[in-house]
Amino acid sequence: MRKFLLAFFFILLIISPKSFAQEKILVDAVEKARSEGFSGVILVAQDGKILYEEAIGMRSFEEHVALKPKDIFEMASVSKQFTAMMIMMCQEKGLLNYNDMIDKYLDVPYKGITINQLLTHTSGLPDYQAVMDEHWDKSKVAGNPEILEYLNKYQPPMIFEPGEKYQYSNTGYVFLASIVEKATGKDFVEMMREWIFKPLGMKSTDIRSPEAKAKVKNFAAGHVKNENGNYVNANKFQSSDYTVWLGNRKGPGRVSSTAEDLLLWDQALYGTKLLVSKETMELAYTPFKLNDGTRSYYGFGWVLEPKSPLGKMVMHTGDNPGYKTIIVRFIEENKTIIILNNNYHPDMMRLVEAATLSLGKW
Repeated sequence: MRKFLLAFFFILLIISPKSFAQEKILVDAVEKARSEGFSGVILVAQDGKILYEEAIGMRSFEEHVALKPKDIFEMASVSKQFTAMMIMMCQEKGLLNYNDMIDKYLDVPYKGITINQLLTHTSGLPDYQAVMDEHWDKSKVAGNPEILEYLNKYQPPMIFEPGEKYQYSNTGYVFLASIVEKATGKDFVEMMREWIFKPLGMKSTDIRSPEAKAKVKNFAAGHVKNENGNYVNANKFQSSDYTVWLGNRKGPGRVSSTAEDLLLWDQALYGTKLLVSKETMELAYTPFKLNDGTRSYYGFGWVLEPKSPLGKMVMHTGDNPGYKTIIVRFIEENKTIIILNNNYHPDMMRLVEAATLSLGKW
């Protein structure tokens, strides 16, 4: 992901924003994306005020229902910043410490790993999804207890020593959610609602079961192309759609939200509504020091880019069957880009580039 970011910003640096008319940069990119079949919501904001918001494409291709700006999408791995915040809030409340070893909270066959290393993807843990894909009965729905059970049963080996290097780990964020439950004695989903969603007024945001999602009228389905080249609901391919048979997992994904709710979240991170100190937030945006003294540019649920064209930037992408999501925050200038896509379209990063160029003009 770090290499991707460097390439992305190199493109932005060699394209002079002065060569574009402010009002056309993003509008032209959106119209091109529309013509090429992109489906999603694009939101650009400064200081919490929406500068541009557009919904294009379909909430449901099969039922021919058009998307609306307030439609709800799966966030996929954008969810990780919420899981990280739950850990940060537990630390602030004295319920745990970043330097605690994970076996203080979890019965797992992996030793010498700290909570900090889970947060920063430097734990060396194996991929839980590979174990579940091989051994789990996909006619059933698994959650964290089943994932921990199967990791204990099959004990896939560590990939590297904790702290040795960065390697993105969904397993680490499953562990983090389970640690929150152990530290608080309460259900992770209920705690997320109580500590984050409700206090911030994120009324469209939740961690929903497949059954709950089906009852939400304005839920934008994720779409993939079938053998005939037509977009269909990704959930129809249950054996290949891990969001179905791992539908009760907590931590690495499963938050569903709207672009405008994500903007509420973005703005709350500048203030004190979450009762998290400025020092804690700065730590979340600080590169992690590896065992050899080098830096890994992933903080607590955020990919870090200290020197983007618009100052220090933190961001995260999400990727589920049928969905692509991204939130980009230029935190020194309080500028935000949120793009939610529900037909896994390749145009998303081109829209991010256009939005970034536009923000350089606003």
